[in-house]
Amino acid sequence: MAMRKRDDQAVFPNAAAIDVGASSHWVAVPRHLAEESVREFGAMTDDLNALADWLLACGVDTVALESTGVYWIPVYEVLEQRGLKVWLVDARQMKYVPGRKSDVQDCQWLQKLMRFGLLRGAWRPGDEVCVVRAVVRQREVLLAEQASWVQRMLKALVQMNIQLSEVLTDVMGMTGQAIIRDIVAGQRDPAVLAKHRNARVKASATEVPSPSGTLTLYSLPVSRRYHWITSSARSSSDCGIVMPSAFAVFRLMTSSNLVGCSTGRSAGLVPRRTLST
Repeated sequence: MAMRKRDDQAVFPNAAAIDVGASSHWVAVPRHLAEESVREFGAMTDDLNALADWLLACGVDTVALESTGVYWIPVYEVLEQRGLKVWLVDARQMKYVPGRKSDVQDCQWLQKLMRFGLLRGAWRPGDEVCVVRAVVRQREVLLAEQASWVQRMLKALVQMNIQLSEVLTDVMGMTGQAIIRDIVAGQRDPAVLAKHRNARVKASATEVPSPSGTLTLYSLPVSRRYHWITSSARSSSDCGIVMPSAFAVFRLMTSSNLVGCSTGRSAGLVPRRTLST
């Protein structure tokens, strides 16, 4: 079996492994590098720096890092900045490990698998790509949340007997937003609200809805939800401002067919088409 290899056949003899957790990380190093081969470190920045200091003092050159949630990201960044080669390993590779489960056993088993080269490291893009990806994802989240809050605001408008969606094709268009802003400001006169009707709106001025009687008590939910929508729109616009500069750096980095400054598969580079997967 592969795990019966002798120590002199180890692919990464000085490899360490980290079992990542939310509040602490368990770290295992080869027994010939330290008397205490397994240690626990906290998740704070000072703890991560102490972890990196200990690994360097032990002579570790490669680290297998379990990709647990998003907890691995600070660990990855600190270790990479300190000059260690970090392998991001899918936690599902450890799913069928036999024996009783504990943090110590997991990190030791992960270190043993890494030592004999039985793990595959996941590809992580460079800093420039990470910036572009973070901005795009943030904008997508804001747009999705904005659409959800529009539906909630429309529900509050219906409770006020304002059927904007029955009159306007786009409630968040010029006419719809002007009417909503007036309602939020306290305007209740149908004639004043109808003045915001754009010439391209098919509905007549008399068809533009207005609040009905005591139902105006729902104006507070409308006000709060519309305020959140406009705030979210400004945030997504800010992402749109950042995106061109981020994409400019990304295009500069990917001006060749490969992500990097060298050519050939021996350099460990990834074809540009991989970025879309």
